[in-house]
Amino acid sequence: MHPAFSVIFFTTLSGAGYGLLALAGLRLLLPAFAPQGAPASMGALAAMLALGLVLVTVGLLSSTFHLGKPLRAWRAFSQWRTSWLSREGVMAVLAYLPALALVGQGLATASGAYGGPTQSLGGMLGGLLAALSLLTVACTAMIYASLKPIPAWGHRLVVPVYLLFALQGGLALGASVLAVGPARHVTGLLAAVAVLGLVLAVAKWRYWRDIDQSPLPATRGDAVGLPGREVRVFERPHTEGNYITREMGFVLARKHGRRLRGIAMALFALVPVLVAVATWIAGPPALPLALLSAAASLLGAFVERWLFFAQARHVVGLYY
Repeated sequence: MHPAFSVIFFTTLSGAGYGLLALAGLRLLLPAFAPQGAPASMGALAAMLALGLVLVTVGLLSSTFHLGKPLRAWRAFSQWRTSWLSREGVMAVLAYLPALALVGQGLATASGAYGGPTQSLGGMLGGLLAALSLLTVACTAMIYASLKPIPAWGHRLVVPVYLLFALQGGLALGASVLAVGPARHVTGLLAAVAVLGLVLAVAKWRYWRDIDQSPLPATRGDAVGLPGREVRVFERPHTEGNYITREMGFVLARKHGRRLRGIAMALFALVPVLVAVATWIAGPPALPLALLSAAASLLGAFVERWLFFAQARHVVGLYY
C-alpha cells in the first residue's frame, strides 16, 4: 500500500505518547515506581503527563490529514459497536479524562500518600490512565489487523508489536524525563528499553519472514470471478490511474525493503542495547544517552511503520 505519512506520524507519535501516559499511570498505581517523599519524582510524573498528552494530541491531529473530509471525523465515534476506528476514537477521548484530571488537581494532591497508592484517587486515576492508554493502542492495531483483504495485517503479531513499540517509546521518553533530575531509575529504564528492543527484533523478524513466505490467499482467477482457472492479463482494466491504483498498488523493491528492515532493527534494537551498556558502564550523567535511546526508538518505529504500510499487499492488486 501507499504509505501515508500522516498515518505513520500518528501511529508513531501517539503510540509513544500513550506508552508514556501508561508509564506515568503505573508510577502512580504501584508504590515501587514512586518512592515516598520524592518531589523530583512528582515533577517527573507531571512532565511525563504533559509530554504524553502533547504527543498524543499531535498524533491524533496528524491522522486527520489523511481523511477526505476532516471536518466529518466526529461521525466516526458513532460506530463503536462494529468499528475499531470508532472504538479507538472513543478510547482516545476517554484516556484524556484521567490524564487531565491528574494534571488539573496536581500530582502531589491527586496521588495522596504513597503508603497506599492503589486506594488513593491518584492511584485509581493512574491505573485507569494506564489501562485506557494501552487499550487505545490495541484498538489502533486492530484497525489494521481486522482488514482481511490485506493478509499481512492479519498476522497474529501485529497487535503485540504495536503494544511493544508503544511501551518501548514510552519507557525511552520516560528515561529522558527522569534523566533531567536525579538519575536513579534511568539505568533500569534504559535496560528495559533495550530488552523490549530485542523482543521487537525477534517479533519483527518472525513477522517479516512469514509475510515473505506467505502468498496472497487468492489468485487472479478468483479476482475476476473465475476461480480455479488460470487467467492472463492482455489489457489493463482502464487506461488511467485511480484511487485504488494509487493507494493499493504501491510496490517496494525487495532490495530496498531488506535495507530498510536492517535500518529499523538497528535503530530500535541495536542502539538501545548499546546505550544501556554504556549507561551501565559509565553511569550518570545519563541525559545524552537517554535522549539518544529515545530518538533511536522513535526513528526505528517510524521506519518500521513505513514498511508496515509499504509492504502490505491488497488482494485487489490481483485484478490490476
